Amino acid sequence: MEHRKTYIRHTLPQPNNEIVIEGPLNPSGLLGLQMHPDLDAFRKPKDQHEALVEIAGLPEGRIILAREKDVIVGYVTFHYPDQMERWSQGKMSDLIELGAIEVSNEYRSLGLGSRMIQTAFEDDQMERYIVFTTEYYWHWDLKSSGLSVWDYRKMMERLMQTVGMVWYATDDPEICSHPANCLMVRIGKDVPLASEEQFDRIRFQNRFMY
Repeated sequence: MEHRKTYIRHTLPQPNNEIVIEGPLNPSGLLGLQMHPDLDAFRKPKDQHEALVEIAGLPEGRIILAREKDVIVGYVTFHYPDQMERWSQGKMSDLIELGAIEVSNEYRSLGLGSRMIQTAFEDDQMERYIVFTTEYYWHWDLKSSGLSVWDYRKMMERLMQTVGMVWYATDDPEICSHPANCLMVRIGKDVPLASEEQFDRIRFQNRFMY
């Protein structure tokens, strides 16, 4: 499957500078940048930067980021699901995971999360894909946000809904392990019915439970 990537760039003026929202970036576009030290939700900033470079080099990989000068203050990743997860079982070329989204603490009031996600979906780039994200409460920054687990989930749902992602049911054990966890999905307008049906078979593998 050919993965069309159209580079898009926006600027968000600030009192003393501007924040650039851009992507998808290639590996060379990331090498000259550094991570904000607060971006440590998934890995140490240096290790996370290496992961972003690796994802950007994948045929299907997409990195959308927000930066102030040469400092990355937020990012969103898109890639095929991990081979250890059920979502890779169908080896679907048109099933893409929104794998991670993170914004540095001091920039969270600027709406960068929604701006980055919306940039990723501009120019009909994602209409050939089923895009999904698995939201697990143990990845959420409840301490810094001051939100309860349920309020944080509502916030994440609102964020994903800005690009038309909606809640989908599943019997995946990790998602079912806590009621705050959830699966959110967007099916592009150019996705064939056969892919939708295959995704349904992946979502539900223990129908005897219902």
